[in-house]
Amino acid sequence: MRKKASKENKIDVSYSLDEIVQERNRVRHKSQYVRTLKSTVGTLLVVSAIAVLVATLWLPVLQIYGNSMSPTLKAGDVVLSVKGNNYKTGDIIAFYYNNKILVKRVIAGPGDWVFIDDDGVVYVNGEEIEEPYVSERSIGQTDIEYPYQVPEDRWFVMGDHRSVSMDSRVKAIGPVAEEMIVGKLVGRVWPLNKLSGI
Repeated sequence: MRKKASKENKIDVSYSLDEIVQERNRVRHKSQYVRTLKSTVGTLLVVSAIAVLVATLWLPVLQIYGNSMSPTLKAGDVVLSVKGNNYKTGDIIAFYYNNKILVKRVIAGPGDWVFIDDDGVVYVNGEEIEEPYVSERSIGQTDIEYPYQVPEDRWFVMGDHRSVSMDSRVKAIGPVAEEMIVGKLVGRVWPLNKLSGI
């Protein structure tokens, strides 16, 4: 004997054509949204990884602390540097010293003779160098004998704020070896109203 299906077991499976189309569009939209999201996240991860590699290997980004480079650079400025090995008088470089990165200006290169008189005027190989970036000349703190010859593969560096800068004029820092140099500063990127080349 067959039992009659009860009313509770019946399921209404009738849908209108509009409802079916709406459901299909919803599923397609959700699928497309997920694909777009995955693609966007993947792209952002790749771009971030490339940016980190570029910033680490070729274009380090540095923030300035202290005022030894004022008025050229002030505390809080963010700058870009480029790796290289061709530095000349007037270039600003970043270098490692005691687990810190210092930023100073190149005054003389390997083999050059440096002399600083009592008024803070700097001579390289017997000629006074023009320093429009220095607002106040000072011999500053120094414990080396002048004239001083820069050793091979090293650069003599000084801060622009001569009276307070600790730099190659002090034996503890001395001339900067090539392997210590992070790179040459090429531009200021922050604050935005001071965006410029260096």
